[in-house]
Amino acid sequence: MKLHELRDNPGAVKSKKRVGRGPGSGKGKTAGRGIKGQKSRSGVALNGYEGGQMPLYMRLPKRGFNKPNRKKFAVVNLGIIQKFVDAKKLDAKKEITEDVLVEAGVVRRKLDGVRILAKGEISAKLKLNVTGASKSAIEAVEKAGGSLTVAAAAAE
Repeated sequence: MKLHELRDNPGAVKSKKRVGRGPGSGKGKTAGRGIKGQKSRSGVALNGYEGGQMPLYMRLPKRGFNKPNRKKFAVVNLGIIQKFVDAKKLDAKKEITEDVLVEAGVVRRKLDGVRILAKGEISAKLKLNVTGASKSAIEAVEKAGGSLTVAAAAAE
């Protein structure tokens, strides 16, 4: 067998039907779209339209609730704080407040406060003062010999 003898399997490649190319083609004039109406025009998408019947997505019940006054916290993991202490961007001897974290670039902005989570290891002895913290984060900081104070105003 030579390269010029290679052929695809018979029936594997089907040529596209060219519509709207004269009456002799069998798909001339209306190009198989029927006569008039919305679907015969171009640029029509009737997804989810059920001919005047109430569509399925509108028949199904709404679920859930979005609390209008919910608080959004800036989240910081303990591992990140440790990384910043190691890089000398945070001073472990001074008290670390939310403003200090923003200044050092740990968080971009405070939002409704900063919440500390326990992901990652902490070895530095830190004195943290923030709006919120997970129980495991408080335990981890105290285990490392530091203290984590949560502001009473936002404590749930």
